[in-house]
Amino acid sequence: MVSAQAAAAAVPYPLSRALLEAVLADRTSDRFVCELIWPRLGYELNGSGTWSAGPATGAAWREQFPIEPQFIAERPPAVALTRSIAKAHKQLLKEQLGFAGYTIGELYPRRTRRATAVNWLLAHLAERGEPLPDGGPLPQLLDQPADPVAGHPGDL
Repeated sequence: MVSAQAAAAAVPYPLSRALLEAVLADRTSDRFVCELIWPRLGYELNGSGTWSAGPATGAAWREQFPIEPQFIAERPPAVALTRSIAKAHKQLLKEQLGFAGYTIGELYPRRTRRATAVNWLLAHLAERGEPLPDGGPLPQLLDQPADPVAGHPGDL
């Protein structure tokens, strides 16, 4: 099933401090987090509801991940995302959001990959000289998952 955001998403969902904090707090689905990144990497939503590398997708991404990389569910795309963040932007989570990391009891691969996704989104804005507004549209926020390893219903 394609989310409402994805269906409308030739234009990427607008970023804001409130949205990125919701991602860090695990209040959005893993798919929604990916849908924040895919169009910004040049992936395009096709008729079957799958995101595929498009003409604007960089060659390295297109070759390694021709269809929607699962940044939260799978390690290789998360590693590629981490490596694609310029060194000058590696600390934006801390600098812009004051995020000091998760506590030991909150430390799960899904959550650390969410932090990577948010840092990448902040770096994406920084590279374009775009500001991060405090507020903006939010999806319907979810409760934190009962099992942080498994995530929300429907997460991979």
